[in-house]
Amino acid sequence: MHEILIISGKGGTGKTSVTAAFAHICENAVICDLDVDAPDLHLILQPQPRQTTEFISGFEPKVVAEKCTSCGTCEQMCRFDAIKVGDEGAVVDPIRCEGCGVCVYFCPEKAIDFIPKHCGDWSISDTRFGTMAHAQLFPGEENSGKLVALLRTQARELAASEGASLILSDGPPGIGCPVISALSGTNLAVMVTEPTPSGIHDLERVVELCDYFKIPTSVIINKCDLNKTIAGDIRTFCDKKGICVLGELPHDPDFVNAMVQARAITEFSQGSTSQKLREAWQRLLQQAAESKAA
Repeated sequence: MHEILIISGKGGTGKTSVTAAFAHICENAVICDLDVDAPDLHLILQPQPRQTTEFISGFEPKVVAEKCTSCGTCEQMCRFDAIKVGDEGAVVDPIRCEGCGVCVYFCPEKAIDFIPKHCGDWSISDTRFGTMAHAQLFPGEENSGKLVALLRTQARELAASEGASLILSDGPPGIGCPVISALSGTNLAVMVTEPTPSGIHDLERVVELCDYFKIPTSVIINKCDLNKTIAGDIRTFCDKKGICVLGELPHDPDFVNAMVQARAITEFSQGSTSQKLREAWQRLLQQAAESKAA
């Protein structure tokens, strides 16, 4: 079974649109959206949840009002100014609270409980392209890397139970913790980039990350006609690094037109961009087979 991850060093390169097109083209796959902080693959795939489960991670303080004497110790000890004490007792500001537990430890009346925190939800859903695992953290919540790891485990279990030969994942942007969690153990990473100064800069960063984890890589240059000079620089960089360029896609309004209708571009149009994506997918499958054989 192959695990193919679509990533980018930055947001806005067209990574999710490419993933949606590949999800439409591929067969017998489990689809996974690993961008748990700001997911958007569901906007195109329109998943229908089979089950939704709370994601519990970390802890948060909860004041037991009948025990609180308004002594103010918790307010004094909290370095994040997350607790205010008034006549009616202590009140925790969940936005400021970091879940460190110092208020729980120092409360002389033991009036603060430390309870598991509901940080978001994850779902297993049906889509027109197959089964999908996806999640959404609540705004400002942490532990995205842990949630990404949970989704990947669920995707593997689904692939095994459904006899799927492929897991296709839309990864998070950047090079931080959730990207590292998404990359670990992946068979192949496809990096979607764009010919802009920030595009090539962040491509270099994510290539370095993949090299560190020894993940085979390939590149798709989206909006390749946006800046032909930088597009050439990307090709030169890939040649020097021995990275396969799977395809170069033009700046095509059909991407937007398809997204407005909640469709992948390969569903919406049979034009040259859709054909280039189909050709890129075949090259990707060949590279995945070669990397697995090696």
